[in-house]
Amino acid sequence: MTTPSPTADTGAELLPIATPARTRAALRTLIRPDRGLALTGLGILVAATAVGLLVQPLLGRIVDIVADGRPAGDLTLPVVLLVAVAVVQGLTTTLGLTRIARLGETVLARLRERFVERALNLPADRLERAGAGDLTARVTGDVARVAEAVRSALPEMARSVLAILLTLGALALLDVRFLLAALLAVPVQLLTARWYVRRALTLYADQRVANGAQQQQLLETIGGAVTVRGHRLEEQHTERSAGRSRKAVDLTMRSVNLVLGFYGRLHIAEYIGLAAVLIAGFWLVRDGAVSIGTATAAALYFHSLFGPVNAALVLLDDAQSAAAGLARLVGVTDLAEQPEKSEQSEQPEQPEPTAGKAAPVSVPRQRTASSEAAVTVHEVSHAYGPGRPVLHEVSLTLKAGEHVALVGTSGAGKSTLARIVAGVQQPTTGTVTAPASTGETSVVLVTQEVHVFTGTLAEDLRLARPDATDADLRTALSTVHALDWAEALPDGLATVVGEGGHRLDPARAQQLALARLVLADPALAVLDEATAEAGSAGARVLERSAEAALAGRTALVVAHRLTQAVAADRVVVLEAGRVVESGPHDELRDADGPYAALWRAWSGSRATTAPHP
Repeated sequence: MTTPSPTADTGAELLPIATPARTRAALRTLIRPDRGLALTGLGILVAATAVGLLVQPLLGRIVDIVADGRPAGDLTLPVVLLVAVAVVQGLTTTLGLTRIARLGETVLARLRERFVERALNLPADRLERAGAGDLTARVTGDVARVAEAVRSALPEMARSVLAILLTLGALALLDVRFLLAALLAVPVQLLTARWYVRRALTLYADQRVANGAQQQQLLETIGGAVTVRGHRLEEQHTERSAGRSRKAVDLTMRSVNLVLGFYGRLHIAEYIGLAAVLIAGFWLVRDGAVSIGTATAAALYFHSLFGPVNAALVLLDDAQSAAAGLARLVGVTDLAEQPEKSEQSEQPEQPEPTAGKAAPVSVPRQRTASSEAAVTVHEVSHAYGPGRPVLHEVSLTLKAGEHVALVGTSGAGKSTLARIVAGVQQPTTGTVTAPASTGETSVVLVTQEVHVFTGTLAEDLRLARPDATDADLRTALSTVHALDWAEALPDGLATVVGEGGHRLDPARAQQLALARLVLADPALAVLDEATAEAGSAGARVLERSAEAALAGRTALVVAHRLTQAVAADRVVVLEAGRVVESGPHDELRDADGPYAALWRAWSGSRATTAPHP
């Protein structure tokens, strides 16, 4: 389970954070496939630590030899054994830590893969409510913190804990009174650990949230720089960024003070323990219960605990920070998992939308091979939160091969309905019956916000169909009237596009997305204002490209320009989240209803009235 989504001071509803119990359960699940590697690594480290514990008795033996005035030759055996112990411990420690490190990297890779997979499946509206900064902070800062802990803290923690346990056992073997003296430091150490943990987890979680809010503000300020300058809002946005930065710095300084107090308490525990062991050794040697060498070995044992005890407790800093990051990552994976689990027992497998900005999501959907009804939307309602309804019991049927234009004023719910039909959005209630897939893809969504991926133009196109030949790519480009400019690029299909590469203007980027649609060859295509970004000059070109890409397939088109409605088989008018009209363009235009009003307003704003079909 997860904790309720925290809210940053940006007002965004942040993604949830997993509870400690759920985080531990997720960690066990990640480790389970590599239990053998974990057990082997721990076993080798136990052996290495046990061998290392022979150093103190051997040094004690040397002290007894010197104290008794024995010949120098008697020192040969303990010295040789010390060298052997060092070599064996070094080899076994290296082998054990290597296996533990391999385990950590394997688990980390599995976590990353699961996180990316789940993040890509999150409902679009959930990501919009959280804001890009929160997800970005988790993908970067939280993953990096967990990775750092896995690579350094995990092996060291494993070795330290083993060293502590085995060293305490060795003290008991020397004389149980040495163990009792050493344990006087434990209450101070436990209280220190408890004091630290109770403050650290909340503090580090607050730091992650503050960093996410800071990134969100920076993204909004930089991304909207033109608008910020246009409205002279530079000062306000600078102050907001500074305020969130101050909050992040304040939390960082609080964590520094927490760590300083943590170290100070540990030094007190060390003094108490070492003093107790030395006093116990003095009494036992005076009473003849142990030799000077044995007392020396006990003191050395306790002194050797300084390193692993402090390391284990200090690593709580990394562990708590990593635990906070892991809880945020698990919170995302659970958010995507829960809807899928709830529907697996009720619904068959869903088609996966692709291309454009599409991503699969859990939606009550069914497959059908019916030639009469390719898509059926039955009483679908959706709300982006309490009191924020967008769609109200919308029912809609698309026949196989039919092109339906979805029109309405801004805020009518067109894009929401399109995303639900495409499978990107999960409706609050209702069902969607989707087309049967004849290949790998049954639904493709193309929106007005198209991303050009970094790589060659051919690689970008093959995202839709990896096995496509160059001839297939050229055919797809030709279909959407983009082959001429594609071949005119400096290196043709091998031209690098995207970030750092050849820049494609919005119209060409949209043609690229439409070419991917052609390559994917879906049964259903959903276009959400896919020609809106081209501007007036490229609008007609993109409309021709879209018309060609949709030929021979069922299509739902959110019409940015009503010329697309004219060309459609049927027009569906949404108003305040409800279907108020449905029919051919001519019929609705002459009916003097909502569509006729839209048509008059749109055609009246053109330089020339659009002709009747």
